[in-house]
Amino acid sequence: MRRILIALAGMVLLSAAGLAQDASPDLKPTPAKAWPNPTGLVLLDVARAGDRLVAVGEQGVIVLSDDNGKSFRQAKAVPIDSALTAVTFTDAGHGWAVGHWGAIIATADGGETWQLQRVDSSVDQPLFSVAFKNAKEGWAVGLWSLLLHTDDGGKTWTADQLQPPPGSKKADRNLYKVFIDGAGSLYIAAELGSVVRSTDGGKSWVYLSTGYAGSFWTGLAASDGSLFVAGLRGNLYRSVDGGNSWMALDSGSKASISGLVETSGLLTGVALDGYTFVGNLRASSFAAHQLPDRATLTAVVTNKVGQLVITSKSGIIAQSEIQVANVADANPNVRR
Repeated sequence: MRRILIALAGMVLLSAAGLAQDASPDLKPTPAKAWPNPTGLVLLDVARAGDRLVAVGEQGVIVLSDDNGKSFRQAKAVPIDSALTAVTFTDAGHGWAVGHWGAIIATADGGETWQLQRVDSSVDQPLFSVAFKNAKEGWAVGLWSLLLHTDDGGKTWTADQLQPPPGSKKADRNLYKVFIDGAGSLYIAAELGSVVRSTDGGKSWVYLSTGYAGSFWTGLAASDGSLFVAGLRGNLYRSVDGGNSWMALDSGSKASISGLVETSGLLTGVALDGYTFVGNLRASSFAAHQLPDRATLTAVVTNKVGQLVITSKSGIIAQSEIQVANVADANPNVRR
């Protein structure tokens, strides 16, 4: 049975049948409930909203931090209680989160309150990633080549038809991470070792060959023009020519990679089984380290002073617990 990634962070792989949750056109969204310890829930992604940190996860939980990740509180109003897999912001106020049932929610107040923009209860076709070029135009991607686009800040979302990959009759690959480079080109990290690229604002797409046959779960456009994609079994690839060619890198472990971030000219990644790695953007190999508790790491971001904040299957990993020798050696801004 075909297996899919249920959460971007790469927490678990479940069957497609197991992902469907009794789809019904009559299903009504239910607001997320207040939790006594929301940071103890499964958190799947984290992003910066100006100086604020915003993390999302299971049961529609959204938590906010205004002290660089030392403490978090739950958002005041979230219109759905299904899993949220990704979050992004274009400024301190405007952000979007996506998740199960193809749900898209938006905020204009830095994550305090959220409004529902889209949901499709006829099929649980989850969205795995969302990226915006500006406050108006954005894309969301997900299961079975689901590709959505908006040019009005999410007031309306339209489904774009992705062409079939070479040698296939239909477009049915899972799309895990959409990201945008400095020139405005779009990239999607997908399964079967493919990266999908658009250089015309999503009007047309091409499949790029990387030489890898597994799934890419995450991707990043670095400040020096490099592109990175990463995923299963520690596979990490870099392109320095806009995706035309790719080079396999040594991430330092076989742990599946769930998140990437650039800080101070370094690439840092987080992976399953508590692994992190770090190195120069042009390095061919990276130093890896495993956290003692082998926590399932799902995403990573830097706070306003350049320190790492990591989400996991068990919630937020406090900065004081990120005792990653190789990261601290390479970047003195990482707090122990």
